[in-house]
Amino acid sequence: MLRWVVEDLHPEANQVVLVTDNLNVHDPGSLYEAFDPARARRIATKLEWHFTPKHGSWLNVAECELAALSSQCLNRRIGSIDRLRKVVEAWEDERNNRMVGVDWRFTTADARIRLRRLYPATRMC
Repeated sequence: MLRWVVEDLHPEANQVVLVTDNLNVHDPGSLYEAFDPARARRIATKLEWHFTPKHGSWLNVAECELAALSSQCLNRRIGSIDRLRKVVEAWEDERNNRMVGVDWRFTTADARIRLRRLYPATRMC
């Protein structure tokens, strides 16, 4: 898949940003297991790896950020792609400057309660 993204889908790109979880196969070393060293290196040098948090739902965090972007920034007509880039960049800069974070409140105990309700036949530890 990474080979396809780098070589076929975006061959002209200098850098491809890759957001992935922390699974042990999600690192540049996996490329060297799949391809010859020269090809693995070509692919790896084009990838910019960003790993999601080890704990917590990174997908929920991404969805929250996209919802904030949509309601705070994209809630109007924007006439051109250049204007869209500028508006989103300004929104992103302001949000980063305020260091907006996630207040994660869902605990392991909450998960066990919820899973017990959803899957009563399953024995939970």
